[in-house]
Amino acid sequence: MAEIAHLLFPAGHPAFPDHFPENPVVPGALLLDETLAAVAVRRGLPYEVLEVRHAKFVQPVRPDQGVELSWEEAGTGLLNVRLQVAGEIVAVLSVGMRTGS
Repeated sequence: MAEIAHLLFPAGHPAFPDHFPENPVVPGALLLDETLAAVAVRRGLPYEVLEVRHAKFVQPVRPDQGVELSWEEAGTGLLNVRLQVAGEIVAVLSVGMRTGS
């Protein structure tokens, strides 16, 4: 069964004035960071143990759009993560545990 979390980036978020001010979008790095944080909290893990292994952005996320995250086990410690806005996929990720550096 999929686990679910939600994100929202209000129009007043500090990322927007510098990220296409006339046509603001949520920066991909911010989406990735907040996704990892949400998964870590829901799984009871430290943020630092997770990493994005693969990411594909399909559509931009705009200010004040609610983003639904859902993820499922993909075997061998991997999670398949989907980000959706209003039922439309905006990004897909593969998240795993960091390996030793």
